[in-house]
Formats: sequence, C-alpha cells, structure tokens
Amino acid sequence: MDRQQEFVLRTLEERDIRFVRLWFTDVLGTLKSVSVAPAELESAFEEGIGIDGSAIEGFARVYESDMIAMPDPTTFQVFPFEGGASGESARMFCDILLPDGSAAWADPRHVLRRALAKAAEKGFTFYTHPEAEFFLIQDGPNDGSVPIPVDSGGYFDHTTHAVARDFRRQAVLALERIGISVEFSHHEVAPGQQEIDLRYADALTTADNIMTFRHVVKEVALSQGVRATFMPKPYTDQPGSGMHTHLSLMEGERNAFYDSEDPQRLSKTARAFIAGLLVHAREYTAITNQWVNSYKRLFPMQLPDRITESPAFVCWGHLNRSALVRVPAFGKPSSARVEVRSIDSAANPYLAFAVMLGAGLKGIEEGYELPPGAEDDVWSLSPAERKAAGYDALPENLSEAIDVMSGSELVAEVLGEHVFDFFLRNKRAEWEQFRREVTPYERQRYLGAL
Repeated sequence: MDRQQEFVLRTLEERDIRFVRLWFTDVLGTLKSVSVAPAELESAFEEGIGIDGSAIEGFARVYESDMIAMPDPTTFQVFPFEGGASGESARMFCDILLPDGSAAWADPRHVLRRALAKAAEKGFTFYTHPEAEFFLIQDGPNDGSVPIPVDSGGYFDHTTHAVARDFRRQAVLALERIGISVEFSHHEVAPGQQEIDLRYADALTTADNIMTFRHVVKEVALSQGVRATFMPKPYTDQPGSGMHTHLSLMEGERNAFYDSEDPQRLSKTARAFIAGLLVHAREYTAITNQWVNSYKRLFPMQLPDRITESPAFVCWGHLNRSALVRVPAFGKPSSARVEVRSIDSAANPYLAFAVMLGAGLKGIEEGYELPPGAEDDVWSLSPAERKAAGYDALPENLSEAIDVMSGSELVAEVLGEHVFDFFLRNKRAEWEQFRREVTPYERQRYLGAL
C-alpha cells in the first residue's frame, strides 16, 4: 500500500467518515457513483470494485460487461458540507479497468491520459483553465416550459435576490473547502446567468475539477431552493452558456507558447498549436459541442441590443472575442496561453481536452502555418467577406458536426475506435430523435394558420 492510500484510510478513521463515493464518468460525461463503506476501501485499493460496463453509456457490449472501478487515491477529497447529521462524506475518482488489469478503452479519463502521454513524449505538460457559465433558475416542473431565471441582473451586476442570495459566495466557499481553487466569479450577461472561473491546473486535474464543480454547483443551488443548469442555451432571446478554456503547454518550468523575440510574444510552437486548433476545429466540434442545443448557442439570432460573441467561424485573433481562438494579453512569460471559445459548459471535459490537445499537437508535428489573425468582429462581416478571408463556418447543427467528425482521422486516433464509434452512434440517434420531434414552435406557427 502506498503512502497516499495510507493517508486516505487514516483520514477516514480520524474524521469518522462513513460514506466514500467512487466517481467516474461515461462517454457522454455523465457523472456516475458507487458508495462504499470505509471498511471496504482497503480491498478496493487492491482489487477495485466490479461494475457492469454494459449498463454504462458507451462502456461495453453485453458480452464484455465485466469491468473494474479502481479508486485513484490522489483524487481523495472530503466533502464536509454534504455530511449533515450522518457525518462527513468523501469522494475519489476511479480509473476503469478490464478484468486483466489493463485500462478500459472507453474510460474518458483514459482517453485524456493517453493524449497527455503523447504530449509528454514531446516534452510537454498540458494545462487548462476553464471559465464555466451556467444559469440559476427557479425550481419547477421539467415539462419543457421556459424556465424562470432567479434574477434580472446583467454583466458584473451585484445582484440581490431572495431565492438564491449569496449563491456564488456559498458555491465558491464549498469549492475552496474541497481544494478546488476559484480565480473569479461574477454575474454574466443574461438574467440568472453566472460564471465561475477555476484556477489553471494540469488538464486531468482540471477535468476532474469540472466534474466536481458541476456537482457542487447543483448541490448548493438545491440547498437554496433553486436549480443550476449547464444547458448551453435555455433561452431563445438571451446568450448561451459557454466554457471558454485557456490552454498552455509547459516544457519543464518554461512556457512553450512564449517567445520574447516575437512581436506578439508567440513562439513557433504556439503558432503551430493554434493552427492545429483551427485546421481541425470542424472535426472536433461534435466533442466540444455535443448536444443538439449546443448549436443554438453557436449560431444565435441577433439580439435586440447586441450581437452575441459566440464563435461560429474558424479564425483567431488577439482582442477579438468573436474569434474561435483568442490570444489574451499576457504580461509575463508564464501567462502565455490561447483561449478556445467554442466549447460549452455541458461538454465531457476529458474528451474535449483530449481532442483540443490532439489538434494542437498535430499542428506542431506537421508544422502548420498560422494564417493572419482576424481583428474585426467576424459577425459584422458579410458572407462574401468571410469567405474571402478564409473563415470557414463551424458546423451549424449536430448532424453536420457528426458528419464532419466521422471523416476525421485525428479525432478517431485521439478517442480510440471504441469511443469514436459509440459517440457517433449515440449522437446520430440523438439527432434523429430531435429531427422527428414536433416542437411547440411548429404548433404555434402552423396549427391555426394552415
């Protein structure tokens, strides 16, 4: 037994923790959990916990269902705010293994680990920093009716509302108590819309943190009598929720994206990485924006008072918030980074980080040339002007996105054959179900008129 396992067992005993939740995610990014008694954890560290993989989305077919959830003691964290009268609880993430002890090909953590290992072979460590947006809505029936936001606030407003007073403060305190550092939190543009930015960390830790963050945010919301939703676009006439994510590569202690001799302080590595993100953007969009609703955010109608900043076109820029990839201003070498603005808050972070890293590394490997940046508002350009500038559109709906992804050798390689095939099958089924559905819009518009 290693020291970290001993630390976990000792902590459970000293703090009288009675419930340990073992977490993992399915291919779509849904959090799964099994609880074990502390007395069973020592054997779980040695042998794992048996699960039926065929019952988990994308894990296995019926005849290969036996799998093992192996707790990762480095992810152990006590949840002091969830205990109540029954005492504190704790959680650990698991790696999913096959009966022979090898990694399960369908485990999203394994997909990301494999991508990170490829980066490590080239001397790189991959860091990410997400800005997660979501809506707080009043509790009510889940019947498809338009949800009611908890406030009428706007960007950076200091709102006070009775049903969820001090929500962000409580959520940030809960996150900090379990070791997840928060950099900023504020009210976003739309009524009820919030943003909480997690501090940067290596990509695997960040993906684990995002899964934990979603859980904590929803739990805190429920405790205040409201609901939190990470649905990309719940309102027709308001902006959607994205998860703009900052990416950087480190070589030891040196930021590989920084070059003091370059006028824009971007290294050749950074330029090739950005070029890879652009060249393969259409191919990985089905992963970063995996739901039918995701494309209502990327291609919104113009709002009465503004055009939203959703990045629907493949280009990059510095101050340009309509670009798919933005290079933020950075004052010191260690802060050199790029920001991908298409990914939404409902993506599977393990798969999303893996495909973005894969695209950037491909750009470095192949020496992709970075095209000129777009410094104008891309939404304000005419279709002819965008075409002349070479700004391809991202897929306009899930159907187009999965068609493009199905022909991508890069995404297939990054995800592995099993995850790649399952994801496409699942998303085609989602699109077909959506396409057949008769919507309230159609009834309202056509039932009386036709």
